[in-house]
Amino acid sequence: MRRQKRDKLGRAFSNGYQAGLSGRAKDHCPYQNTNAKSEWLGGWREAATDRSMGLFK
Repeated sequence: MRRQKRDKLGRAFSNGYQAGLSGRAKDHCPYQNTNAKSEWLGGWREAATDRSMGLFK
């Protein structure tokens, strides 16, 4: 059986989350597509919130 690739928007969210955890600025979003950029920023915001709450160091 072949594994399906994750959808592009899910991947954008995950990449944004990882960027937020590592402390990258949200200005470094690599996406130009509005939907993907929105997902990336959503992931970034969630990671920033998690970091501020002390969940990750």
